[in-house]
Amino acid sequence: MLLLWTLSLLLGAVAGKEVCYPRLGCFSDDSPWSGIVQRPLHILPWAPEDVNTRFLLYTNENPNNFQEIVADPSIISDSNFKTNRKTRFIIHGFIDKGEEDWLVNICKKLFEVESVNCFCVDWKSGSRTGYTQASQNIRIVGAEVAYFVEVLQSSLEYSPSNVHVIGHSLGAHAAGEAGRRTNGTIGRITGLDPAEPCFEGTPELVRLDPSDAQFVDVIHTDAAPIVPNLGFGMSQTVGHLDFFPNGGIEMPGCQKNILSQIVDIDGIWEGTRDFVACNHLRSYKYYADSIDNPDGFAGFSCSAYSVFTANKCFPCPSGGCPQMGHYADRFHGKTNEVGQKFYLNTGAASNFARWRYKVTVTLSGRKVTGHVLVSLFGNKGNSKQYEIFKGSLKPESTHSNEFDADVEVGDLQKVKFIWYNNVINPTLPRVGASKITVETNDGKLFNFCSLETVREEVLLTLTPC
Repeated sequence: MLLLWTLSLLLGAVAGKEVCYPRLGCFSDDSPWSGIVQRPLHILPWAPEDVNTRFLLYTNENPNNFQEIVADPSIISDSNFKTNRKTRFIIHGFIDKGEEDWLVNICKKLFEVESVNCFCVDWKSGSRTGYTQASQNIRIVGAEVAYFVEVLQSSLEYSPSNVHVIGHSLGAHAAGEAGRRTNGTIGRITGLDPAEPCFEGTPELVRLDPSDAQFVDVIHTDAAPIVPNLGFGMSQTVGHLDFFPNGGIEMPGCQKNILSQIVDIDGIWEGTRDFVACNHLRSYKYYADSIDNPDGFAGFSCSAYSVFTANKCFPCPSGGCPQMGHYADRFHGKTNEVGQKFYLNTGAASNFARWRYKVTVTLSGRKVTGHVLVSLFGNKGNSKQYEIFKGSLKPESTHSNEFDADVEVGDLQKVKFIWYNNVINPTLPRVGASKITVETNDGKLFNFCSLETVREEVLLTLTPC
């Protein structure tokens, strides 16, 4: 660390350089862009023609084939761009490209729920280089997006408040640069696991921050330190709402063996990407799934993930819980303060959505040792069996647990109780649940009762009290 400080001070003493380009303005390698601890090398971004930022427009009218658009009013007007729709720009990250399936997939999912101008922003010519250079090239990408937004505003009278920029990894900071250059007038920026190296702990000028848009939401999925854990994403909060699914460090389903990850269902390329950066890529997969699951990613306000997993953050407060992903902007308190932290769990594979329930069981019958499981049945679906308690099952004792169901059951109609202990007992003990209370994340309570008891591994159905 001392060496880094010394190096940065020496390099910082060198006179900075500056390059200027038509439309985009000037770019300096002065501090804080270079010559600081996090980015000690003095590097300028490449020229716009070398970064080659391209805008690939998909709309409800052309969901499968893009129209390549430049920031020219006549070309925009002749395209499928419509001023009565929201506009969402999706920016990829390091070594990625705008034609990659995940960007197009997000556009296609959006078309199922809204009419929208969906731009996949391609800058692969500037992303497929050394990481340090790519981290500077995003300044050009952000400037190009900002210029596009300014043309929409000045020539088509299109409000920046109708613009939403979604950026993954380095693309999240490109989105921040676009927002900074438009003075925070952009309606929304979503950071999908913003890149950590060269950005964590830097001044706000360099990275994504809450002042870059009217509303900034962030999903953190790879927040372990880059050294020694190879975590590619930021751990610091950089938005109004910062979501840390599964704690933000290790995502379920990312611990598969090497062969199963590389020989992926989506092909060798996607499998190889998952092997190298599975946690980092989860952020855009969660966002994609959130589009068709408007209430499947509720985030709970909590001081830490360990407190959340200890079942101390349920249910949602009176103001409700924000939804991680596409519908985060529906949260009433979204801009009440910056750096609001939220935790939730997801599934290990798509569909990643989960619905959290709290179940409280009051036991009846004999005293035995064993496990208690409960399944939920509602007007929208039925859940699997989830374990509520294991240990000494005593009559009149009450036990609670929270679980994340892979289906939203809706309004509860009945619950089923089962117990087991896998111990041979010639007395054939019977255990029951005199009352089971189910609480949803919005605080709604459903009570079910039964006077019966059952033997081991026999289902007991409880109906509303």
